[in-house]
Amino acid sequence: MGVAIRRAGEGDREAVTRLLDHAFLDDPVSIWVFPDAEDRRRTHSLLMGAFLGIVLEEGYVDVTEDGSACALWLPVPAEAHEEGEGEDGDGDANVREAVDPDNERIEQIGQLTAQVHPAGTAHEYLWMIGVAPERQNEGLGTALIQHVLDRCDREHRGAYLEASNARSRALYERLGFTFMGRTVELPDGPTMWPMWRDPVTRS
Repeated sequence: MGVAIRRAGEGDREAVTRLLDHAFLDDPVSIWVFPDAEDRRRTHSLLMGAFLGIVLEEGYVDVTEDGSACALWLPVPAEAHEEGEGEDGDGDANVREAVDPDNERIEQIGQLTAQVHPAGTAHEYLWMIGVAPERQNEGLGTALIQHVLDRCDREHRGAYLEASNARSRALYERLGFTFMGRTVELPDGPTMWPMWRDPVTRS
């Protein structure tokens, strides 16, 4: 039986924010951004909500019909991310100001990932994918990603993401993504792997 997927809307904001908070609270990157556990429990959902707000405005969010998994995508035009330019310095600063003005790591992670974002080719950017911890290993994340990759193949469009841990990197490799050769090293923190997938031409 296939996984039912729909496009999320404004009415899903609260539920998707809660899902992202639950899914990423103990992720290595989230722990790096909020190293104090109590602070992370208090503030992490605000960061997830800020990220979701950006994607609802500029991209799209796919969610499984039962609400147990979601994927946040941004369409990136070919002219975006010119070499040497940041992704959106003002945007990173605005997120930091809205979530936790004293936490420079909120702004820093956006700046570091922007430095490795591929330029010159239109693509779909998988910003985040979250699966409720109790529903992991059921193929929900794979179904959400493949749903968009099938369209990328039809439209001859690339796809890009940053894997935040070795487990997710292995999943993305199975879906056709390859490591681009330059990691994102968070200061005194974990490694992230930028990964690219060329569209597959099907006969």
